[in-house]
Amino acid sequence: MWREPIRRRTEDLLRDFVARADELVRAQDQMQGLLGAVVSLTEDLSLEAVLDRVVQSACELVGARYGALGVIDGDHELGHFITVGIDDDGVRLIGDLPTGRGVLGHLIRQPEALRLEDLTAHEMASGFPPNHPDMKTFLGVPVRVRGSVFGNLYLTDKLDGGPFTAEDQELASALAAAAGVAIENARLYEDTRRRQRWLEAGLEVSDQLSSAMFPGETDNLDLVAERALTVSDSILAVIAYPDADGMQRCRTMVGAQSLPAGQELPASKAIADVLETGLSALVRDPYEVFGPGTDEKLGPLLVAALGRKSGERGLLILARPPGGPLYLQSDIQSCAVFASRVGLALGLARARRRREEQLLSMDRDRIARDLHDLVIQRLFGAGLSMQSLRRYVPDPVAQERISAVTAELDSTIHELRDTIYSMRTGHGLKEPLTGLIMRTIHEGIRNSDFSPKVQLTGPVDEAVPDAVVEQLLPVLSEGLSNAVRHSGADEIEISLTARPDGVELRIADNGCGFENPDRISGIANMKHRARALGGECSITSSPGHGTRLTWTAPSR
Repeated sequence: MWREPIRRRTEDLLRDFVARADELVRAQDQMQGLLGAVVSLTEDLSLEAVLDRVVQSACELVGARYGALGVIDGDHELGHFITVGIDDDGVRLIGDLPTGRGVLGHLIRQPEALRLEDLTAHEMASGFPPNHPDMKTFLGVPVRVRGSVFGNLYLTDKLDGGPFTAEDQELASALAAAAGVAIENARLYEDTRRRQRWLEAGLEVSDQLSSAMFPGETDNLDLVAERALTVSDSILAVIAYPDADGMQRCRTMVGAQSLPAGQELPASKAIADVLETGLSALVRDPYEVFGPGTDEKLGPLLVAALGRKSGERGLLILARPPGGPLYLQSDIQSCAVFASRVGLALGLARARRRREEQLLSMDRDRIARDLHDLVIQRLFGAGLSMQSLRRYVPDPVAQERISAVTAELDSTIHELRDTIYSMRTGHGLKEPLTGLIMRTIHEGIRNSDFSPKVQLTGPVDEAVPDAVVEQLLPVLSEGLSNAVRHSGADEIEISLTARPDGVELRIADNGCGFENPDRISGIANMKHRARALGGECSITSSPGHGTRLTWTAPSR
């Protein structure tokens, strides 16, 4: 009789031992699983890879079918959402990722572990969007980094069909704690790597700007914008500078060409603050910088001042795609250093280009002066001498030959003056005034048998505005024509004086003169041209004493 109780007691002890052994084995498996999950978090230093590994490890550790990690942004919403258990096609069918409403938002506002047997029965449940898989059991735990809530780990639908247990909650919480350390390390690594990329980009651009042989302003700005676009993972990079009215205007842009070149940026507080303080700024709404309609094409912006300390007043504006992640603090700080360095390099490149242009201009001016003072004067003198031979050579063939040689000299002088002008200005699109004057004189005396005396005084090519030139040449042609055709003179003196305050043209001849001319239309035209510029025109003449024309116009 006494053996039966002993046997039952022994069996109970044995069952209790087996149960405890199973519990120890299960606990050991859980610890090994937790240890393996923690170790797996350190296999990759990429933040995105660590976050994905956290969700995957959590699902395997507690046996969940679906898992997600929501990263909380500065507005206490889910700025980034990583899922496991739903393929890419399913994610696309669901559409927009959650931003932090319902139960997910409850965990953001109250970051404490939450375990539910029926997710849809919670008072904060807001339902599932179309094409979202049905989910019932739920386990959520916060992920803290340095004491602050980084995000929340969400697990749903236990594979064995039962609810999540307290042990599952403890395992998930332990994994979340380990994940916080891994995430912090990954963030530090990401920050270090991003700062290094910004630093290398700044050094590279500065070196290229300083080593370019003939840097162009547009090419330099394109180089800066392209490197900033690449290093910041942006879709648009814009460089803007103030125009004459002080408004910022796009000078160059690369990436998503959603803005027209030369577009004026609307006045905004964000731009004003960056220009005033020199501190980079994160702008969440592109409307604040680019105006209406851009929020559909662009996402968050990063605005930085280009070399404010070096006197630059430009802006570097970077944009992410719509719904894209915000720029990190490391981007904001590193972009400020990049923009400051690049702005200084742009200023130095611009100064070097001006210095090279000045040296080249001085060299061109020296050569041009030599050509003008020596070669052209000799050619012009030779042409006048050829013209004077007409009175001594009655032979028509010789006259024709003299005309041909004179025309060739005129053409040579014209081409040489074009060359001189191109050397002085860098292009040959506009003929200097001295060349126009000489050509007008040659055309006016082509069929005469004498040569006028010509004197040009002052910076004729540089100081006479185009508006004055347009009126001066017809007056010269009219005055010379009157002296050659109507006065009967054999001596004509032409002088043009260019001063800072104005221009004076004198034409004097020793002809027959006049008292009451029959035709005064030409004289009236010359006076009208002077009055149109705010100048004066006077003609003094008397019979037998020649004629003197004085025509003046202000330079401004």
